[in-house]
Amino acid sequence: MRIRTAGVAVTAAAAALVLLAQTVAPATPRQSSTHADRAVLSYQALQRYLAVDDASGLYHERYPVAAGDNPYSYEWPFSQVHAATLDLTGMPGRLGAGFGPDLAARAAGQERYWSTNGTTGVPGYASYPEPPYGTGGDFFYDDNEWVGLLDVQRYLMSGDRAALSRAEQLFTLVRSGWDTDPSHPAPGGVFWTQAGWSNDRNTVSNMPGAQLGLRLYQITGRQSYLDWSKRMYEWTNRYLLSPDGLYWDHLNLSGTVEKTYWSYNQGVPVAVNVLLYRITHDRNYLQRAESIARAAYDYFVTGGRLSGQPPYFNSIFFKNLLLLESVTGGRTYHDAMDRYAATVWSQNRDPATGLFHFAGGPTEAIQQAAMIQIFAVLAWNPTQYALLY
Repeated sequence: MRIRTAGVAVTAAAAALVLLAQTVAPATPRQSSTHADRAVLSYQALQRYLAVDDASGLYHERYPVAAGDNPYSYEWPFSQVHAATLDLTGMPGRLGAGFGPDLAARAAGQERYWSTNGTTGVPGYASYPEPPYGTGGDFFYDDNEWVGLLDVQRYLMSGDRAALSRAEQLFTLVRSGWDTDPSHPAPGGVFWTQAGWSNDRNTVSNMPGAQLGLRLYQITGRQSYLDWSKRMYEWTNRYLLSPDGLYWDHLNLSGTVEKTYWSYNQGVPVAVNVLLYRITHDRNYLQRAESIARAAYDYFVTGGRLSGQPPYFNSIFFKNLLLLESVTGGRTYHDAMDRYAATVWSQNRDPATGLFHFAGGPTEAIQQAAMIQIFAVLAWNPTQYALLY
């Protein structure tokens, strides 16, 4: 069945998600209030120290700004600031609604990276701002997938039709990055970047692409989105899923696999399986999601490796685990996220500035944004976790 929301045809399941986001109860426990306070304080520090004081609406890469630094951050950090602002709008009641103008400013800033100069002829977001703010840069498929996913989340939260349209454009770009040369080792897969210096095909360029396509299928019911998502999902499972049940990072055109485990590379496949379960009602997908989540929890949380991961990988990891708990119930992953947030607040935050410091270095915009995401989402009503990417 199809119904109409925000002027576009959507599936009944997607419309239900939009309705959920617009009708959740505003009341939250005291713990959520603490999370909201910390999200707001962390955002205020981001704005004070890392927002560029000009008409661009962009951010510095890090604080303090060093001699020789670019005037603005790359697209990947900006997209995570954008996502953080979106997550702030999901906090309960007037507090979340008050971030609406900030979100509009982030959406405008995002367009500083929009480019028609990609090598496949499909527009997307370049890695650095376009003129007059910069000289543009190479396209990275994962950078564009993160923006597409936050656009889908925005659509589900508010019915924003422009955000949905942009997400569909970005999926077209992702499809254009598929390896079509059958002579390559492990043929297929979406490349990581259009830059000539890399021919890697990554978990992070394929699984978020599958996640984006599945979200678009839920919203539009277009079969091509489901077909492409399964293609990316199956390729990654075939070539980058380890015997341990976790995902390696990437493989190159010589067929060599880079076997590092990163937390976000485990979280996204969990979400992909959750979405496949929601779409197909095949419990095998849900069991796979639970299996990956358990393996990742054992490796990173029980194994004490979480603090060694970048916070921006952990924010993506945890939010995808909350998507799983929106189906299965329970609080194991929510509570691990809560403990991580509390540890970082007490051990990595400078109370004088409100900035987070990791490994003794300067504060990066992407690190600050990651912690804002974590605190903001912990302040959400748990019924909203179904909207997370």
